[in-house]
Amino acid sequence: AVGTLKDIPVNLPFVDGKTSPTAFAAPVVEGIIFIAAALPPLQSFFEGPSTVFCVAVYACIELREFYPKGSDIREGLKSWHFMLGLTAFVLVWVRIYARITSATPPITPELAPWQRLSAKLMHTMLYVLMIAMPLLGWLLLSAAGKPIPFFGIELPALVSKNKEFADLIKEIHETGGTVGYFLIGMHAAAALLHHYFVKDNTLLRMLPKRD
Repeated sequence: AVGTLKDIPVNLPFVDGKTSPTAFAAPVVEGIIFIAAALPPLQSFFEGPSTVFCVAVYACIELREFYPKGSDIREGLKSWHFMLGLTAFVLVWVRIYARITSATPPITPELAPWQRLSAKLMHTMLYVLMIAMPLLGWLLLSAAGKPIPFFGIELPALVSKNKEFADLIKEIHETGGTVGYFLIGMHAAAALLHHYFVKDNTLLRMLPKRD
């Protein structure tokens, strides 16, 4: 016989041997507790680091404007811009994997259908941005015939030197960076709107749990 589906609070052990009720209820079917539904989502652990890397990427490329062309610090900021961008590129794949494989706590109160759709579109555009921009940067350095640094090693060029192609990729890359400002700003504004005006748990779901 199939058991009834219901929610019960779940106590999970901590390292000191104590237990504490989770913030979410776990569904039970035929006496089996689906613990994954009660655990914080894995992607929340990567939300902070990936955000920090994105901010640092933009900071490096903006701060370089304060230094003369050809100066060591300007070139250093450009190198860090690329290296941090490529690190964000790696992290975004970890986030995508975590999003697919880990349970995500529901938003309460539940969003309207159009809000769920807009959130999915926003996340998709941000993921596309975090994947495309580092690759465009790699293509740009390759086509410009410049070294491609990555924390002490030099990565191979993706294409041969080609000034016309480099100019095209640079324009696309800069446009993508401008679009990124708007997407990140809209994403942050939406999170604050939900937290302070709608008063749901959208923002809290992205933050580490406190004791």
